[in-house]
Formats: sequence, C-alpha cells, structure tokens
Amino acid sequence: MTGDFKIILIPLLPLLSFLLLGLFGRKYLRESSGLIGTLSLLGSALLSVFTAYNYFFVTGKVNGVYQPLVVLQQTWLEFSPGVNIDMGLLIDPISVMMIVIVTFVSLMVHVYSLGYMKGEERFATYYAFLSLFTFSMLGLVLSSNIFQIYIFWELVGVSSYLLIGFYFDRPSAVAAAKKAFIVTRFADLGFLIGILVLSFGAETLDFKTLIERLTTSTPQLHNMVITTFLGFSSLTWGLLLVFAGGAGKSAMFPLHIWLPDAMEGPTPVSALIHAATMVVAGVFLVARLFPVFAISAPGALHVVGYVGALSALFAAVIACTQTDIKRVLAYSTMSQIGYMMFALGVSGYGGEHGLGYMASMFHLFTHAIFKALLFLGAGAVIHYVHSNDMEDMGGLRSKMPVTHLTFLIACLAISGIPPFAGFFSKEEILTAAFEHNKLIYGIALSTSGLTAFYMFRLYFNIFWQKDFHAEHSGHHGEGPWSMLVPLMILGVLAAVAGFVPFSLFITSDGKELETSVNIVFSVAPVLFALTGILIAWRLYKSENEVPAKLARAFGSFYQGAFHKFYIDEVYLFITKKVIFNLVGRPSAWIDKNIVDGGVNLSADLTEDTSGLIRNWQSGNLQQYAMWFFAAVIGLVMIFMSAWK
Repeated sequence: MTGDFKIILIPLLPLLSFLLLGLFGRKYLRESSGLIGTLSLLGSALLSVFTAYNYFFVTGKVNGVYQPLVVLQQTWLEFSPGVNIDMGLLIDPISVMMIVIVTFVSLMVHVYSLGYMKGEERFATYYAFLSLFTFSMLGLVLSSNIFQIYIFWELVGVSSYLLIGFYFDRPSAVAAAKKAFIVTRFADLGFLIGILVLSFGAETLDFKTLIERLTTSTPQLHNMVITTFLGFSSLTWGLLLVFAGGAGKSAMFPLHIWLPDAMEGPTPVSALIHAATMVVAGVFLVARLFPVFAISAPGALHVVGYVGALSALFAAVIACTQTDIKRVLAYSTMSQIGYMMFALGVSGYGGEHGLGYMASMFHLFTHAIFKALLFLGAGAVIHYVHSNDMEDMGGLRSKMPVTHLTFLIACLAISGIPPFAGFFSKEEILTAAFEHNKLIYGIALSTSGLTAFYMFRLYFNIFWQKDFHAEHSGHHGEGPWSMLVPLMILGVLAAVAGFVPFSLFITSDGKELETSVNIVFSVAPVLFALTGILIAWRLYKSENEVPAKLARAFGSFYQGAFHKFYIDEVYLFITKKVIFNLVGRPSAWIDKNIVDGGVNLSADLTEDTSGLIRNWQSGNLQQYAMWFFAAVIGLVMIFMSAWK
C-alpha cells in the first residue's frame, strides 16, 4: 500500500461508511451502525496520525522548510490551457494539522454518541450523517484547488443542514436547519464570486500556483493591483469576497445569527460543528490563502482583524446573559473564532506575519479540544437533567464527578488559566495583537475577562449553587462509559495540549518560529481572567439576589444582550418590510402584470383567433365544398384579370 493511497483513505473511509449506512443502515445494520461508523473514524484517525508523523518528522521538511505536496491530482475539467479544475490532496502543515483534529474530534463524538443516542429510532441515519459531515470536512481541508474546496464547502453546508435538522419532527429544528443553510448560502455567493475574481486574475485555480502568482512580482499580481473598483484593487475585492464566505461559515458578525439556533441538533452534533469542523472552516480558508491576504495588507486584513475582534466581544457580552447552556457555549464558540480571525488579521501588519498566523492555528488546535469537551460535558448534563436551562440545574458535582472535573478543566482552559491549553494559545494571540494593533489588543484583553466570567457563571450554575434532586433525572447514573471515556481523554488533553511546541510546525512560511511565553506580559490577561472567575464565584456559587439586582441595574442593556441585541429582529424587519416593499412588491407587480400578463395575453389572442377560424374546420362536408368552389372561382377570376 503506497503512502498516497493511505492518505486518500482518510476521507474515503467516512464516505464508505456514509454510503453503507445510508443505503443499508436502517433496514439491515441498525444495531451495528454505530460500531461501523466509529470504526471507520478510528481508521481515519490512525491514518491521520501516521500521515502527520510522516510529514512532520520524516518527509515534509526540505532544507529546513516544510514543503507543500500535492498527491493523487487528476484533472477534472479543463477550460483553457493552464486553467483547470483539478481534484487532488494538498499536504502541508495546516492541512495535516486539520485532518488530525477533525478525525480525532469526530472519533470522540462517534464514541460518545454510542451512549448518548442509544435508542434513537434513526440511529443508523444519524451515524450516516456524521460520516458524511466528516468526509466533507476532510475533503475541504485537503483540497488542492480553490474550486474543489468550494465543492466540499457546500457539502459541509448540506451535511450541517441534515444534522441540525435531525429532529425534523420539531418545527424549531426545521427552522434552525433552514436558517443555517440560507444564511451561509448568502455568504457563499460572495465566496463564489471571490473565487472567480482571484482565479481570473491569477489565471489558475490551483492553490499553490495561485499563491505563487499573487505573492511574487508577476504580471498577474500587477494586473490585479492596478485594476480597481470603488477605490479598491481587484485583489482586495477578491479576498474580501472570499472572507465573506469564511465569515458566514465561522459565524462572524453580522452573519452569526444561524449559530445559536443550530443548537437544535443533537448535542454531540453541536460538539462536532463547534469544535473542529464547520465553524473553523472560515478560519482555515483565510489561513489557506494567508500569503495572499498578507500581500494585500492592510487592505483585506484590516477587515478580517476588526470583524474578528468585534465578533469576539459581541458574542462574549451576549453569552453573559444566556440561560440555555448550549447557547452559552454557542456564543463562546463565536467569540473564540473571533480570536482566531483577528489573530490572522493583525498578522500582516509591519511585514512580519509569523506569530499571529501561528497563534491563530494554535488556538484552533487547543479550542477544538476544550470546546469539544465543553459540549460533550453539557450533553452529559442534559442527559442527566433532561433540560438545557440553568434554572433546572445546580449541585451536580457530587452526582456527576467525571463530568464535573472534566468540565472544570475545560472552563479553566478556555479562560486562559495556566497551565491549561487555552492559556498558551491565547497568550500568543494577545502578544501578536499587542505588537501590531493596540485597539484590538484592548478588545481582546477585555473579552478574555468576560470569557472567564461567563464560563464560570455556567460552571457554578450547573455544579454548585443549589441542590439538585436525583429524582428529577430519571434515576440513571452519570452516563455509560461510551460517554465518559471521551470526556476523560479530552480532559487530559485540555490540561496538557498547550505544551505542544506548536511553533515548530505551523508558521505562515513553513519555517520554524521561536516563541516563548512572557511571564510579565501574561500578568494582565491572567489577572483579567481571575477577576472574571472571582466575580462569577461571588454571584453564582450559591443562590442570592445579587445577579437579579445587577440585571435590573443594567436595565435595557441587559435586556438587549439577553435578546441578542435584536439582530434577528432587525433581519426579520429588513426581510419582511424593506426587502418585501422595495423588492417583493415591485417584483410581484411585474410578475403579475408583465410576466403573467404577457402569458395571459398570448392565451387570449390564441383563443380569439381560434374563435374566428374554428368554423373553417367544422366537419361539415357541404361547407367544405362551398369553400372549395368559392376558392376555385376566386383563383379563376384572379388568373383572368391577370391575363387581360
């Protein structure tokens, strides 16, 4: 078996699992569908680890630099010489990192779901959808061609639609699935136009060639820079449109409205979508094209940086007010993705773009671990309590010891408390922001304090505060081992993953980057985080009236945050009032009076004309004979007059 064949098996195994379970699961393989799906992901995960080891330690580095490698590339469509849509697998530091993350988190979700989804009527269908989702994400991160990535990008959208709407008998789940699909489709339109702009300018769709032509002094780069529209170069416009697609997938403001509603899917699905797959696809896309973004700096990178920073702060404020534990985690995901985005955004400033890029990828790596742990821990709590609302929880630490300990580790990690994983990656992001953009650094530092506050607000409400009566849980234990083992594995990794020498593997130019945690610089972020934890401890460790008083004190601001600043209502107003009145009504008039009117006029003319001539085809032989002889007489008279 060749190395190339091992690589293609990584996405192929989940695809085969999807086909097998999709075709035969419900009828023939229902009881074994979970095992089949899990074993296929185990195979992909092992092959991903082997590929990572082989790339990083054996074959990937040439003259001290990790070289990108395209394997199994085949031309699918050829438009003109040099402009092809190729299907291939691009192996480089970030794609190798991503396949390890995607397969590992998906494997944990598959194992966890064996217990969590046990007894579901559509158990086989669930695992088929999980396999399709994982295949789509693996295809996305391995794509060697910018149009190939778009194909898998849309497959991820379809898969998420199926998983979010898994409980299709619930109107809320159907609405959430449609909302996610429609919002991301609007964003993907921008992505598609951006692909056309960049590929037209670079005269290629291949990632390696496109990046080479748009980052060196070439005619293609020169033409894209001098061609302007509304004061911006075509290069900047192309990158902004591509970022629009990434912002939709990664739920950046103002395209974030689908993310909280996506919680309608099964909780393990939320872990898969929010930890290492769909929502980080936008970050991966910007990272994939980062050398081109860096060339355009500040330009498009300014937008990436400020949108990321605004999204991080905006989501953190909303998370402080939510009572549904899955929605708190959803807004937490949006905030953390914002960190990754603005880390990329500040990376191009000053011409040095190694640290921010590396920090973004490092945080993507650590976030995948502790956010999967948080969602799976929340799933264990929901499984025990049968509710998503904090008001129905409290005092669960003694009843759910494994969930309690692992959830606490994840809260410490996301809050940036040393020595847990999130501390190291968040410190690198804050360092990059401090060096290149003090405003974004200030926003990030404030957000770090809010993150610690809302996460420990969640923690104390679930595991402390008031006593929970066991009879409310249905008298079952903490959960089967299939649910607890992934929690323990992820808990250990959330505690130690920050010690991975990440900068040795992932940099924007493939070279090693020397970094170290600056203890003096870390004082402020850690103090902000500890302050947030202490405030949450004071307010929520035990029941008291202070939180309600503070909510009343903040008045309309608190209510605005609780109602997500009414962004959904604004969109609804725009859709129903503005778009309907400005576009819908004129379109309806044109459709009714011009389009339908033209069709109706054609029908009326046809009917009137047929009414005039239908007597010519009456079937009456005497009438036909009369018309025949009249025509003969008429012709004779015409010929006679012409003869004279």
